[in-house]
Amino acid sequence: MNIGIRMHDAAPGTLSERAGFIREQGFSCVHLALSKTIDPKLMEPAAATPGLAAQVRHDLGDIDLAVLGCYLNLTHPDESACQDILKRYRAHIQLARWMNAGCVGTETGNPNAGYIYDPVRSHTPEALEMFIRRVAPVVECAEHFGVTLAIEPVYTHIVHDGKAARKVLDAVASDNLKIILDPVNLLHTDNVDRRDEVIREAIDLLGDDVVIIHMKDYQHTENGLQSMACGLGEMDYTDILRFAKYRKPFIQMTLEDTKPDNAEAARLYLEQLAEAL
Repeated sequence: MNIGIRMHDAAPGTLSERAGFIREQGFSCVHLALSKTIDPKLMEPAAATPGLAAQVRHDLGDIDLAVLGCYLNLTHPDESACQDILKRYRAHIQLARWMNAGCVGTETGNPNAGYIYDPVRSHTPEALEMFIRRVAPVVECAEHFGVTLAIEPVYTHIVHDGKAARKVLDAVASDNLKIILDPVNLLHTDNVDRRDEVIREAIDLLGDDVVIIHMKDYQHTENGLQSMACGLGEMDYTDILRFAKYRKPFIQMTLEDTKPDNAEAARLYLEQLAEAL
């Protein structure tokens, strides 16, 4: 495994300084969200230039860019807003090519302007069809530039489990559409009692198309599932680490919800678990 971290979870500083902190903690790759790490203005399509890409690559140095994040709502109900969102995805795809990023990463939204989970509408066949329709031109753009778009199933979004993600992959039918697998994001108070079954199903249905793994932990509280750094909660990593170790050699695995003072411990915790498998 190549274990990395979200850039915006590193100690504050310039991009180059953050890369240095990350390197010192033993990470080999990053998940970069331009708006959270550098400047929200860089989400604007006009900001996407070879110069920006070259500066990011220079600042990262020998740190690999596993994921360039573009987490916008492709199922926004307003067509005008959706067109603006599509332009931002196209810009990120161009940047990913210039930056030599592993993929452009995204989640799958909700069928409302607020990007809010709707227990009635978010998991409907209609919402899934809308997402498939909206993501198709983004994938077409990714094909044109030779870039991978990777979608991340999340229980509180439209693509909420392995079955829904498999339907998207089969409907779009493109080698440029892949999966970011975050096992904790598949969990919710509605299904956490079936945790191992949910995660194994996702691995079985999506395993061949997984290109990035996101890793974090959780605690089940009266307010729902609270996420945190690996090793601090209730997660059992056996299935996902066995999958990574034996079916996905050298896969990039980026940590989430870490803090500068616990990130290295989270990495070491996962490495020790994997070594014992």
